[in-house]
Amino acid sequence: MSREPHSPRLEIEYCTRCRWLPRATWMAQELLTTFEGELGEVALVPSTGGVFEVRVDGDVVWSRKSDAAFTDASDIKRLVRDRIAPDRPLGHSDKPS
Repeated sequence: MSREPHSPRLEIEYCTRCRWLPRATWMAQELLTTFEGELGEVALVPSTGGVFEVRVDGDVVWSRKSDAAFTDASDIKRLVRDRIAPDRPLGHSDKPS
């Protein structure tokens, strides 16, 4: 029985050769904990080539290649929040204005 994916769908694509599965699962846990009521689905997507991307409904929210380095979880949480729940406060993860 096939089931339609829930929306929004968050994907974390990670490089298996770089051994970034632990980082991907940790980020998935952080995002699921923060957005448990807003996310419909979270997928880990194994890949190669040094990729580590976070996408919401297919659109890249953050990419290690674009930023040339990893960033804090709080930065990624803000980017995901701005996409799926822009009015939601993130508490200590929000930077002061």
